[in-house]
Amino acid sequence: MSRTVYLNGQYLPEEEAMVSIFDRGFVMGDAVYEVTCVLDGKLTEFEGHMARLERSLRELEMTCDISREEWLAIHRKLIELNGLTDGGVYLQVTRGNAGDRDFHFPPAGTPATVVLYTQSKPGLANDPHALTGIKVISVPDLRWHRRDIKTVQLLWASMAKMMAEKAGKDDAWFVEDGFVTEGSSNNCYIVKGNKIITRNLSNDILHGITRGSVLKMAREAQLEIEERPFTIEEAQAADEAFYTSASAFVMPIVEVDGVSLGDGTPGRVSKRLREIYIEESRKVAI
Repeated sequence: MSRTVYLNGQYLPEEEAMVSIFDRGFVMGDAVYEVTCVLDGKLTEFEGHMARLERSLRELEMTCDISREEWLAIHRKLIELNGLTDGGVYLQVTRGNAGDRDFHFPPAGTPATVVLYTQSKPGLANDPHALTGIKVISVPDLRWHRRDIKTVQLLWASMAKMMAEKAGKDDAWFVEDGFVTEGSSNNCYIVKGNKIITRNLSNDILHGITRGSVLKMAREAQLEIEERPFTIEEAQAADEAFYTSASAFVMPIVEVDGVSLGDGTPGRVSKRLREIYIEESRKVAI
């Protein structure tokens, strides 16, 4: 049985959902997106994702007249229609159908194209990679310089993941001017003693919703936080490392560019933060 998806106000079987070949998201990559995690049939970090969506739309001068209450209703309806227990709801807003391909924005009043669908990932909180940790390689950061806007321009991130796979590793870290910016689809951290080091917020990285929550929890656990860039060499000398994302929560990293961290197993800080984050997320999910 196919999924039910949402397209421009309609709930449709996925096979019937059609978007114009002239849609700006298709011809220009002119679109933003969010993915909200679902645990036990409930949405986690929903308000944070909606706030970031609104910011992304403003930064690109894109309009969408759907309210937060309406967004929530659509998310919940899709979860219900698709019987989703664990996974996520993908949301995408494009600048709409301009009627032809043109570098200029469509005329004022052109409606946005709005798409949402669910992705089922049973046992999401029990990812076996969290028990073993993952291994990463570094690649040059060749993306545009507004990474703080969550756009669908993900080609280099996709290529980086494939580079890691071809190297027999799990993921990639982007490096620019000698410093790590972020992972292919996540925010990165290293741990030295009782201190967590992670790059400060700027246009260089996505302002991760999970990042904000995890750092808050880390401070409450009396861990020291230092927000600054770090190098690959510094990461290789760290006690442990991890990344955060909406669907992976807190994921331990045990190897960077062939160098094992600590004893080569997930560290105590990343393991504990993962436990706390999942526990707290379940408590406040809606």
